[in-house]
Amino acid sequence: MSIHGFRERGRHACSFPLLNPAKTLRLPSSSIRSSISFGRFEMELPKGLSLGRGGASTTAKVAIVVGITVAGVLIVAEAARRRRRRSRHLDVKDFGAFVERFEIYPSPQPPPPAARHRLSDLKFAVSDNFEIEGFVAAGYGNPDWKRTHEPGSQTAVVVSWLLKNGATCVGRTVLDEFAFGVTGENLHYGTPYNPELPSLVPGGSCSGSAVAVAAELVDFALGTDTIGGVRIPSAFCGVFGFRPSHGILSMLGILANSQTLDTIGWFARDPSILHCVGHILLQASPLGLKRTRRFILADDCFQLLRVPKQRTVDVLSKAIENLSGYQPCKHMNISQYLMTNVLSLKEFTEPTPKEGTSILKAVSSAMVLLQRCEFKLNHEEWFNTVKPRIGVRNSSQVLAAVNSTQDNTKSLYKVRAEMRSALNSLLKDDGILVIPTVADFPFKRDLRKKLTCEIEDRLHALLSIAGMSGCCQVTVPLGKYEEYPISISFIAAHGADKLLLDTIVDIYPSLQEQISVASNSGPIPYINGDMDAAELLKEKGNAAYKGKQWNKAASFYSEAIKLNDTNATYYCNRAAAYLELGCFQQAEADCSQAISLDKKNVKAYLRRGTAREMLLCYKEALQDFKHASVLEPQNKTALAAEKRLSKLIG
Repeated sequence: MSIHGFRERGRHACSFPLLNPAKTLRLPSSSIRSSISFGRFEMELPKGLSLGRGGASTTAKVAIVVGITVAGVLIVAEAARRRRRRSRHLDVKDFGAFVERFEIYPSPQPPPPAARHRLSDLKFAVSDNFEIEGFVAAGYGNPDWKRTHEPGSQTAVVVSWLLKNGATCVGRTVLDEFAFGVTGENLHYGTPYNPELPSLVPGGSCSGSAVAVAAELVDFALGTDTIGGVRIPSAFCGVFGFRPSHGILSMLGILANSQTLDTIGWFARDPSILHCVGHILLQASPLGLKRTRRFILADDCFQLLRVPKQRTVDVLSKAIENLSGYQPCKHMNISQYLMTNVLSLKEFTEPTPKEGTSILKAVSSAMVLLQRCEFKLNHEEWFNTVKPRIGVRNSSQVLAAVNSTQDNTKSLYKVRAEMRSALNSLLKDDGILVIPTVADFPFKRDLRKKLTCEIEDRLHALLSIAGMSGCCQVTVPLGKYEEYPISISFIAAHGADKLLLDTIVDIYPSLQEQISVASNSGPIPYINGDMDAAELLKEKGNAAYKGKQWNKAASFYSEAIKLNDTNATYYCNRAAAYLELGCFQQAEADCSQAISLDKKNVKAYLRRGTAREMLLCYKEALQDFKHASVLEPQNKTALAAEKRLSKLIG
């Protein structure tokens, strides 16, 4: 027997068999229902079969069978819908990574007994701002640019060098317009699909190159990095990305964005390929003395990252424990160091509740202003003449550059010089600064929306350290957290590129082991204890806090929470200590826990608002301060913060 007429409302009908087709179910003629509805689905019963008021056992059986059938159909339909949705992304040719495909073959192999070229049998692609002799002009991510420019008269120097060493170039890849974006989206050529999560952006500006590598379409790819063009997409797509020291590689044959910030970069899935390409481009010797390395963890930068430290810094610390030549990780606040050693930043510093975050924002502000100034100098005449069509996401950044009116450019170059001096002094020839590559997970694809200032500030704050100093940086993938790719970055002194490349090859096998361990480990639960002892620990914490012993205070509050994890005050007090220490992420988490335990805890809202503002989450911070002012309408701190943030967001 079959039940006919199962349909999604407004769609075509279909039929499905019952679990036992040999049986016929009959109901009394007094039945009043001839169909059953399940959400937006409706099941019509055959003639003579309906559900009655009397609650007969046969009625219940039919309802159960129908319910099971419908549930199964819904599950199958949803699974099919998801498969279709994913296949739409993945069926796009080459994940949408390429603007144009071609093949440029390498130089002939030398005759035996000479060794084969080091890049033999490897394929690579280049971003749409690399010139290739004999092919159409590089498009710079915009068809109006390609239409109004002649093909390059020579191939980019770095491309020629790779061809000479045995690699085959297979095409140009999608680029954010004029290498300006951070999302990887392109109105004209389409947005490449992130192989890790197709519904999310791949990151930019060199999105196509990162996607081509992540999707295994090429072995490695070239791009350019001005303020994150290689580092962002490598983090979003879960691959290695290397930004070399500024000025160390020739930019001849590559379209300029900002000469003082532009560098060539490259992507790879395999650290050994990243290393080999780097040694060839840098013309570095494969041999050399192994130096002792010291990792320096920028704790304040990791406060911007919404990933537990067990998945980032702890993974690195454990990976180097048993490796020879590596000192134990040191910790520092890089913002405070820069505030002391880069005095020219004062001109770009805005007053905020905590100086550390304002310093990173000042560095990023100087970086963006410098980019705008040089981009205008390079391309203002062309923009005013051609008036190209630009996508929504990039238009505000490009137009801000073209219309910029920065008068005191000397101060920008002074910041850059002092940044390089400060970083070189800190790192010397054996130091490696460790920071998150990006603060946020990749966001959803949507060409219609502009990026908020908050997101851009969080991205630029971390990218500006190497960007403004000109130091070399490598993005190191660390697997996934909550299905999103995560990574950290290593920064070495200007000119220490070989040290960084050698370190990646040396450390990554051990790093992979720790990534696997961290991915499979669970949270450590707290154990409740005696209430009086918890109160005593709280009072000790209060005393330490008043004496400005912030670490000691946080420790006492932590012990109190272990004994009693249902007291909102303990979390709120520890958040206050964390704020003083600059541990904004922990402070935010503690305040959220306090609010979940006590919805009217004004201090928790105020402190969480402060923490979120320091994490550059302005909208969420504003909501917290508004909530605090509702609970206490005369609270001056809440009102002042609300006014400040409203002005900043507006």
